[in-house]
Amino acid sequence: MNVWTSCNGIAMAVQRITLGLSEHRPEMIPLIASAMQQHQAILLEEPADDGFKRMLTGELGVEDYLRGIDVEYPEFSRDMCYLLRKLRTAGKDILQVEPYLEILLGIHAYFAEGHGPDDLARDSIQYPVFLAERNATRMLISFYDISMRASFEDTIEAVKRFARTDAARFRLRDSLRAQAVASLAQEFSSAYVEAGVIHYSLWKHLRRKMSTAIHLKLQFLADKANNFASRRKDRYGPGDKLTLLYVFHPNFSETNRENLLAARSLIYSKLIAKNELTKNVNLWPHLRDELNCIHMTHRLSLNDCRNLYPLVREGGTQQAHQVVEAYLSEKRPSP
Repeated sequence: MNVWTSCNGIAMAVQRITLGLSEHRPEMIPLIASAMQQHQAILLEEPADDGFKRMLTGELGVEDYLRGIDVEYPEFSRDMCYLLRKLRTAGKDILQVEPYLEILLGIHAYFAEGHGPDDLARDSIQYPVFLAERNATRMLISFYDISMRASFEDTIEAVKRFARTDAARFRLRDSLRAQAVASLAQEFSSAYVEAGVIHYSLWKHLRRKMSTAIHLKLQFLADKANNFASRRKDRYGPGDKLTLLYVFHPNFSETNRENLLAARSLIYSKLIAKNELTKNVNLWPHLRDELNCIHMTHRLSLNDCRNLYPLVREGGTQQAHQVVEAYLSEKRPSP
């Protein structure tokens, strides 16, 4: 784990920790910057990387650093690197704290040396991480296969199976990260814990592991965006809602609700923008797109999704919007 000591070398007890849940989108950078600037330490949601410190100090260029790692959102990652450089220059302590992914990378390296799953000790932390990742990956591949050829009902069941295994992976990942954060807490007067919005359960794990003397705050950064503060119930799309339902309630069994969320998630996944939207970021293009897609799918019944899925299954985002908007227009009752 990559830990930087404070500039004066004095270890201080944490008085305040903020868990900031945010979408990893370029438009969120100003809000992330504002939140991070209010804390002494910044705990990033990423595994320790040898090139990270060199990038922060300027020894390694941002573009060169990003070329050496796998990033899902390149524009966001680039903007974050430049932000972190500024924060480091301002005296902030920058830490990479994501033990699940560090363990997973270690497993990959171990397998690359010729070892296999049977060589992992059953009582090691590597083994449950391996199982969680293997099971979620298998269910995702199964979903992709089924979604291209099977019935709507079979696809719904595949969505639910993946969501359950993905939820188990998040529970383990967030538990490990909360433990790591708690062990570092005493070194800083305040700390900002970065996390994606799907890591809501990290809040629960942190509350359990932190001393009651520590002021622990949960912050949804999108709530601070203009015109979005009043839409708190619209934070999550149907797929994330289903996953979080299983995260917090592993044995949940209410078929109608599960099926409806799974069905809506199929339509939502066809509507939502897939690429980073980098123009007019001050107008919150991703947040607006997400809210629009959430509102559209919220109006769909299970039967609506059954009717729509064959029409949007193989088309692109623009076609899906046209189909769903026309369907909803016809469904809207006459004034």
